[in-house]
Amino acid sequence: MEIGGEVGAHNREVEDGSVDYKGRVPLRATTGGWKASLFIIALEFGERLCYFGIVSNLFMYLMTVLHQDVKTAAKNVNEFVGVSTVVPLIGGFLADSYTGSFRMVVLSSSLYQIGLMLLAASQLLPLLKPPACVGDSCSGSLGLHKTVFFVALYLISVASGVHKPSLESFGADQFDETDHGERRKKTSFFNWWFFGACSGTLLGVSAFVYVTEHLGWGVGFAVLAVVLAIVFLSLLIGTPYYRYKVPRGSPLTPMLQVFVAAMAKKKLPLPSDPSQLYDPVVPGRRRVSHTSRMRFLDKAAIIDQVEPQEGSKKMTGQNPTSEYCRHPWRLATVTQVEETKQLVSIIPIWSAALMYGICIAQSDTFFIKQGSVMDRHITPSIEIPAGAILTISTLSMVIFVGLYDRLVVPALRRFTGNERGITILQRIGVGLFSSISFLAATAIVEKKRKDSPEPISFLWLCPQLVLMAICEIFTFVGLQEFFYGQVPENMKSLGMGIYLSVFGVSSLLSSMLISIVDFLTSRGGNSSWFQEDLNKSKIDYFFWLLAAMSIVNFCFFVCLARRYSYKPVKGLRTEAVVDLRDGDHEMSSD
Repeated sequence: MEIGGEVGAHNREVEDGSVDYKGRVPLRATTGGWKASLFIIALEFGERLCYFGIVSNLFMYLMTVLHQDVKTAAKNVNEFVGVSTVVPLIGGFLADSYTGSFRMVVLSSSLYQIGLMLLAASQLLPLLKPPACVGDSCSGSLGLHKTVFFVALYLISVASGVHKPSLESFGADQFDETDHGERRKKTSFFNWWFFGACSGTLLGVSAFVYVTEHLGWGVGFAVLAVVLAIVFLSLLIGTPYYRYKVPRGSPLTPMLQVFVAAMAKKKLPLPSDPSQLYDPVVPGRRRVSHTSRMRFLDKAAIIDQVEPQEGSKKMTGQNPTSEYCRHPWRLATVTQVEETKQLVSIIPIWSAALMYGICIAQSDTFFIKQGSVMDRHITPSIEIPAGAILTISTLSMVIFVGLYDRLVVPALRRFTGNERGITILQRIGVGLFSSISFLAATAIVEKKRKDSPEPISFLWLCPQLVLMAICEIFTFVGLQEFFYGQVPENMKSLGMGIYLSVFGVSSLLSSMLISIVDFLTSRGGNSSWFQEDLNKSKIDYFFWLLAAMSIVNFCFFVCLARRYSYKPVKGLRTEAVVDLRDGDHEMSSD
């Protein structure tokens, strides 16, 4: 009876080391899960609505209100987006090291709210409102309005960058990885997170344009401020239901200690039995099982006979030396060593994801350029803007992600026996393969467009946009789940920052690639593939080049995926092992 009662208590309590808002061990029935994550997804929906409402119209605002030329406006848009893709690494590091994800979300949402209110004030307050202009002649100075506008804009850019990794990792933290039922729900969480983000994006791109065109920029910015205030308030209301991870200092220091300790003991032989390595039980923290890869780093966990130095720590272990005073730069735990191996092993996967980011980056440039020279009439009197064509892809993602989670995953689960339907890397691989098809479709449609004597309908872009949506559902969500699940336990927010850096680096690489292709194709007096007149350009050749590069990258990814080993984790009371062969979690007694 006592044993049964103890197991029952264990089942009621969360076992992943998180705490509730009062610092106690959370109870499954009253914290976490969908009851908590819905508040978090609502905030993501509102934030994406605000962000894309601004970024999709920023270029026009800079040109029409601030009267900037095309190059200056494009530069400012790129800088705004660039800041929001670099800051996640900093925000994720600070959340994991010092503040915790929830506090960082509250801080970033507060900055976001101030930025939106300043944007609205810059248009609504008479003192800050831009002067009326006729052509290049304005009735007053734009100086004060421009200053307030850019202060607000970069507050939003920084806040968005800090917000993204912290909020998503906080949402995933609401599901206990050591519990089979909650682990399955976490897989669905990433799908519905993506659904919420896409829904917010779709509404931001479409509804915000309508509001600004009919009611003005000031009302549009005010509406965004109200939307964020509502979802931010809903996040705060959910405070008693959340599970919180306690920050444990810099997550990079223990990894640096592993390299230093391994180098210090590089001449020592490795023990034949891995159980001889230093593997202590640290209260409240899960341990990572030993693996045979990168064995040189195992030397950091060898217990040698060196006298302990000042600053040593006493810990209790499960190896032959039950109590050992260790210096952290001389002796590392097996968990430290394995987490360092894990971080090193995800770098190749990160590099293979860059090609996907390069392909997606073309949607914001060449796809819109294609649409601008096509027939965009829905009816003889109604013509949609070129930028609105991308809503076809966003709407497809909103529809398909729900179908994937509710229909495809259960069917695959029955067939494969995998609780995710397919493994994380298989999901990413399907997306990378899909990118080849949407690039090929883009090249074929562009060839048809150029060969047609009359402008063809924008509906010809539907195949490539729908295929791109399928690609994103698999790759985008798969990368989120991968970088959250495969980084060390104390690096979840930073892991999401690493994932988001894929798109920042890819944008830079895309620009470099276009410059290189432009230089090579224009040598010797030849015409570049990229011309101001799209009909004289050869971007269909460029898309075939991207498709060929994607094929090579897909083969590279398959080689990496076949050799990759998922992270094995020992829980506080159980052990969960993610096995590459079946992609599932196996539970065994510790």
